[in-house]
Amino acid sequence: MKRNYTFILLLLCAFASAQNINDVLRLGGEGSYGTARFQGLNGAFGALGGDLSSLNINPAGSAVFNNSLLSLTGSNYNVKNDSRYFNGSGSTSLNSLDLNQIGGVFVFKSTSNGSPWKKLALAFNYDMINNFDDDLFVTGNSDQGIDNYFLNLANGVPFGPLLIQDDEFIEEAYLDIGANLGFVDQQAFLGYYGGIIDPVDFEDDNNTDYISNAKYSNVIQDYSQTTSGYNGKFTANLATQYGDNLYLGASLNIHSVFLDKLTQLSERGFDTDSEIQSISFDNLLRTQGNGFSFSLGAIGKLTEFFRIGGSYQSPTWYNLSDETSQKIYSDLADSDISFINFNIINVFEDYTIKIPGKLTGSLAMIFGQNGLISFDYSYQDMSKAELRPGSDPSFASENDYISNTLSTVSTFRLGGEYRIEALSLRAGYRFEQSPYANGGTIGDLNGYSGGIGYNFGGSRLDLSYNYSTQDINKQLFDVGLPTPANITNKNSVVSLGYTLNF
Repeated sequence: MKRNYTFILLLLCAFASAQNINDVLRLGGEGSYGTARFQGLNGAFGALGGDLSSLNINPAGSAVFNNSLLSLTGSNYNVKNDSRYFNGSGSTSLNSLDLNQIGGVFVFKSTSNGSPWKKLALAFNYDMINNFDDDLFVTGNSDQGIDNYFLNLANGVPFGPLLIQDDEFIEEAYLDIGANLGFVDQQAFLGYYGGIIDPVDFEDDNNTDYISNAKYSNVIQDYSQTTSGYNGKFTANLATQYGDNLYLGASLNIHSVFLDKLTQLSERGFDTDSEIQSISFDNLLRTQGNGFSFSLGAIGKLTEFFRIGGSYQSPTWYNLSDETSQKIYSDLADSDISFINFNIINVFEDYTIKIPGKLTGSLAMIFGQNGLISFDYSYQDMSKAELRPGSDPSFASENDYISNTLSTVSTFRLGGEYRIEALSLRAGYRFEQSPYANGGTIGDLNGYSGGIGYNFGGSRLDLSYNYSTQDINKQLFDVGLPTPANITNKNSVVSLGYTLNF
């Protein structure tokens, strides 16, 4: 049978495979990274300023600096995941080391005694706002095999267009089907030539019903997911001090995104009379791109002891591209199936994700040179996140799902600092609501931090420890395996920062 070629169908169907609510949540989340002092107070800097990472909360913060300076911070990240899946449990731990912050601010003080504009600050800063390095292992004795994934996608797909044509290599057919018929048909092709499923009627090109070749009541599944990458933000900031009590600021932010995600699934323990006794299915996703946002903010001194702050973070528009590749094996797989591997790459057209804007209100109490207490509250409506172009039916459907599934997110940050001459002791707490309306798919996040700093006069050295934990119910595949694995995610960050005044 001759396969029909329709390029537009690629755009409508292929997107459904890679771009979904998970990408929105990955890009919408921001950790308490930044300078060591910022982390020591768990990011509660909206009414304080005077720290380069505080520009992520309130761009007026650079006008609080009294002098120009340079700052850099390196961090060791440790992520631990404990998993529970049916009767099995697993645990992983991963360490990574990064230079996560570097920047500087230039302060220009007014030379006119009569001008109400006291100061102008120009700042440039890079912060890693999210570290994607992660490692997860899930194991259990499941009654839901990967054959259900392929059956769920294949049923309804005509069999004839899936067949390899004369003088066509299997990897060529795989890419050709993905490019012209879409992701769903491509997965049906992979399931058939991978030996996992068969059509009910081999002789009927219009057959749309499929059966599994695997026999089991329960199957042992091992699933691993390894991710690496980052979401970084470069900020160009301008702020000013008006009078003695008001600071105003604005920032332009350029975001850079890189992600590699490798998932590997193996199954064994099938019935003794099953022709299939083992299955492996691996997927590799690479996402990269950039984004843009801006922010506006103000800090006001109510009295000598009290400051308030307010800021607006615009929506962030990410322009991204995806590449995917796959590998599959079973006892019944086609002899040439190994030619479909990670060197055979599906390239998707660029797409856009909009992460909703954020409002932050802040309050701080300053106890002279002795210390401070600071509180931030942020509000973000994640149900307004969007995939673009919205005219694409698969994106429109996913946007409806996002709107109905996600909800508003409130974040509370509390931090304190106590000074003993040149020594500073710090502590902080962060609470972030689940972005899901049901509160169950991803739970609330709780974070704790502590830190210490020493001021040498012309420079300062800071050390911090930041810990957060969150429960996640993770579905291994979007379709076919509905029972999620229960994950407890624990993140620890140790940061060392150096600030040089000039």
